[in-house]
Amino acid sequence: MDLVIRDARVVDGSGAPSYRADVGITDGRIAEIRREGDGPRPTAARTLDADGLALSPGFTDMHAHSDLALLRDPDHSAKAAQGVTLEVLGQDGLSYAPADDRTLAEVRRAIAGWNGDGSDIDFDWRTVGGYLDRLDRNFDGQGIAVNAAYLVPQGTVRMLAVGWEDRPATEAELVRMKDLVAQGMTEGAVGMSSGLTYTPGMYANDSELAELCRVVARYDGYYCPHHRSYGAGALAAYEEMVRLTRDAGCALHLAHATMNFGVNEGKAPDLLALLDDALAAGADISLDTYPYTPGCTTLVAMLPSWAGEGGPASVLTRLADDATAERIRHHLEVVGSDGCHGVPIEWDTIEISGTGSPELAGYVGRTVAESARAHGETPWVTARRLLTEDRLGTTILQHVGHEENVRQIMRHRVHTGGSDGILQGDKPHPRAYGTFPQYLGRYVRELGILSLEECVAHLTSRPAARLRLADRGYVREGYRADLVLFDPDTVAAGSTFDEPRTLPVGIPHVLIDGRFVIEDGRRTSVLAGRAVRGPGRPVRP
Repeated sequence: MDLVIRDARVVDGSGAPSYRADVGITDGRIAEIRREGDGPRPTAARTLDADGLALSPGFTDMHAHSDLALLRDPDHSAKAAQGVTLEVLGQDGLSYAPADDRTLAEVRRAIAGWNGDGSDIDFDWRTVGGYLDRLDRNFDGQGIAVNAAYLVPQGTVRMLAVGWEDRPATEAELVRMKDLVAQGMTEGAVGMSSGLTYTPGMYANDSELAELCRVVARYDGYYCPHHRSYGAGALAAYEEMVRLTRDAGCALHLAHATMNFGVNEGKAPDLLALLDDALAAGADISLDTYPYTPGCTTLVAMLPSWAGEGGPASVLTRLADDATAERIRHHLEVVGSDGCHGVPIEWDTIEISGTGSPELAGYVGRTVAESARAHGETPWVTARRLLTEDRLGTTILQHVGHEENVRQIMRHRVHTGGSDGILQGDKPHPRAYGTFPQYLGRYVRELGILSLEECVAHLTSRPAARLRLADRGYVREGYRADLVLFDPDTVAAGSTFDEPRTLPVGIPHVLIDGRFVIEDGRRTSVLAGRAVRGPGRPVRP
């Protein structure tokens, strides 16, 4: 064999008790698993002593924003060092394929706060297949740091077919959107995402979304919505997604399934009861969360949806007009904008985490309220200036979560892990660098919220089942050797809110296709990641 990992504590992804074994790898796959005392030990060209280490399948980040980071950064230790071997991209209904020249320029502006403006990227694709091919041939054909799957972004699809108008799609526009989704699924997407508090995707009504979900279901894909509210009306928004996908016959994966803001404190049991009832009735549902309380998004996302109609340029025009800007302020601070989940914004919870303009870096690390006091002005004046001068590129942390809700949701049997990691900004959310060791260190070892075996199943086999991956997610013979070796006694997130780019500890080895991406705690030069494609053909009538 190529490699034998000897005397590992195998946590195989099934949730079953761990066991001690030697694991042999050949040609990128697990060739043999020999339990302790069960016959002759396998031999190989290289042997790695794993005594004291747990061996698990590689972790899947079910909600990643590395769409451009994987293309620009061959190292990508933000994820590789956590043990992530597969990321799911195209999240929240906004990404870079499918696109034409017009929409590509618009989406680059719209999500510059997530991924940068892309000025360092050669956008030589326009289709989902072209983007996946680009991942495979990146860095002179070597590939990318970790594997990546892709969701067709519904907001980008609507941008192509309808534009940025807040109105129902015409029949012809709906047909075009269905064709675009079908094309993306044919070219390898694993499902479709939405950002239903982000323009223009949020302008779609339920019947439109259901029609698109029916297309996704034919390819055995899943729908991954950032639904219409995580604040006021959150339960109704969850129920809407459950009902919509059941009517469409489509699997549902709830993105960053949190219960945030004061109105939802202590209400995680209500969400879980809703899900349990749907599951008992036969629904196909899963969800992901990150193990932190604050959220992270862009400042412009807080604005009411009517302010986003027409696209980024129209937003800036409205902000420049005093009367319209006052209307925006009123919706934010008094009414509770749909962009802020129907809850009046609390500026002391909005921390600036990054700016596109270096001249505005002094705002980073302070809340909008703090900066306003320092300038002797109201918070809206500060926020309006940031939005305008940063050309909508400002990212924020929103401190509105509840720890008990986080703990209860992560225990659920359909839960998976997703970082929602935005890598841009001077002070990004620590979840981008710490989600997976945070689960293993804080919530397994320190708090005992999950057992080690159960937690690993959440991060490995459950995502593989959702993604319909037949040879990933378990330590089993014949499966791909996407593996993580970590020390259960020391694994921990190094990233903090003060030092968010600190790498984790206690994860000495990470392999993708049997090749060391992390070895002895250091990033190698190996680029073993590739695009992981869906079936590419209809599997249902």
